[in-house]
Amino acid sequence: MRSVVLTKGVPDFSEGAVSFDEDGHLERGKTPTVMNPNDEVALEAALQTKVRHGGHVTGMSMGPPGYASVLEEAMESVYTDDSYLLSDRELAASDTWATAITLCSGLEKYREEIADIDLVFAGFKTADGETGQTGPQTAWALEWPIVTHVLALDIDPDEGTLRAKRLVEGDIDEIETVEAPLPCMVIADPEFSPTYRTASHRLAHKRLRSETTARAADHEDHLATWNHEDLNLDPDYIGLDGSPTIVSSVDPIPKAPAERDATMIEPGDEDEMGQVLEELRPHAGGD
Repeated sequence: MRSVVLTKGVPDFSEGAVSFDEDGHLERGKTPTVMNPNDEVALEAALQTKVRHGGHVTGMSMGPPGYASVLEEAMESVYTDDSYLLSDRELAASDTWATAITLCSGLEKYREEIADIDLVFAGFKTADGETGQTGPQTAWALEWPIVTHVLALDIDPDEGTLRAKRLVEGDIDEIETVEAPLPCMVIADPEFSPTYRTASHRLAHKRLRSETTARAADHEDHLATWNHEDLNLDPDYIGLDGSPTIVSSVDPIPKAPAERDATMIEPGDEDEMGQVLEELRPHAGGD
């Protein structure tokens, strides 16, 4: 069973990590990049499939060279076997459609040169774009069936089918069970939780954790980078030129109001430091 997981780097929006300019616009160069949280769920779904049925899990990302760290994190935390980064300047500023075309070309090259693929996993949506479009658009480009909002899944290798429970949102949330032929695309729901029911599954999971420790230490030895020429992509159909999305406007993120007043003091001013001491004295223990 061979799976590829599509993952992406996103700005670290945790408190204190994200950086904005004075107009409230995100400064990507000053904000750390982390793995998209929903992609971690997709990786867990692929790992469960590997534990239960054996096989190989590949991490694939499209982005700048720095995204190699995201693929390294995927190997360290969810035990991918190897990594492929689709990266060059011609791919910059891609919208979801141009990204899907690039990812589809990467997957097709992988199938032609590396091995056939049974499953492609993707996260529900990204923390920076929030569109949820790239996975379905990639499935459309591949002409593969797609199962979305997957909460649980298993594979019948003999029949070449996937059986999944998926969340259906409406007036009330319902769960339906569906089947799809392989190969297919799986969009993991954020509520997906891997299960390892048997002792053999749990032992396999432990073994994979041990094996990946050594592999992740030499991540670059397991990383391949493909540019648009490797993927035989026309620059007119990728990157900014190949992106039909038009952004009419961008609203800056307002700065959060200060929650408390601050008084600036000079450390060398004895009187001001004395005032600080008097303020702290009631909160100190002892005499």
